Amino acid sequence: MIEPAPPYRGEGPHALWHVSEDPTIDRFRLRDGKVWAIDTRHLPLYWFPRDCPRATFWANSATTNEDVGRFLDRERTRRVHVVEPSALDAMRSTRVVAYRLPAETFGRWDRFWISPAPVEPIELVELGDLVRLHEEAGIALHGDAGLLALWERVVDSTLDYSGIRLRNAVRS
Repeated sequence: MIEPAPPYRGEGPHALWHVSEDPTIDRFRLRDGKVWAIDTRHLPLYWFPRDCPRATFWANSATTNEDVGRFLDRERTRRVHVVEPSALDAMRSTRVVAYRLPAETFGRWDRFWISPAPVEPIELVELGDLVRLHEEAGIALHGDAGLLALWERVVDSTLDYSGIRLRNAVRS
C-alpha cells in the first residue's frame, strides 16, 4: 500500500471527496465504469482550478535526508505544491467546491477511491480562496516558471509525489 502524505493543519476526519468547478452536481455517474474520489488526507492535491498543472511532493519513509534538505527545507513532514506563477491569480478567484461522498460503495485504488456504482453527494463545501486554503493548512504553495524542470527533479528524487494536469504546463 502507498504511504499517505503527511497530515495538514485542520485536516479533519477521514472522508471521501470529489472536487469540481461545477457546484450543481446532484449525482456522480460512472465515467469509464467508475466514480472517482479522494480521501481527506489527499484532498489538497485538488485545491486548484481543474486544468491547473501542479507538482505536489512530500517525504515518505524511503526519502533520503538529502532530498528532504533539497526539496523540503529540511522538514520531513512538509508538503509542497508548485504551480506556474500565472496560476496563482486563478487560484484566488476560481470557484472550486468539494463534494463529500458516501463511502459505502468505494474501494481503495492507489491514492484514490473508486465506486462501481453512481453516488449522490452528501455535502457540498465551498473551498474559497485556494491560496489562502493552502496557507491555513500549512502546505507550502509556490509559483515556479520552470514547473516541468522541477517536476523532472522531483520524479528523479526519493520523494513521494503527485503531478496533475502537467500536460497543460508551459514548455520552455
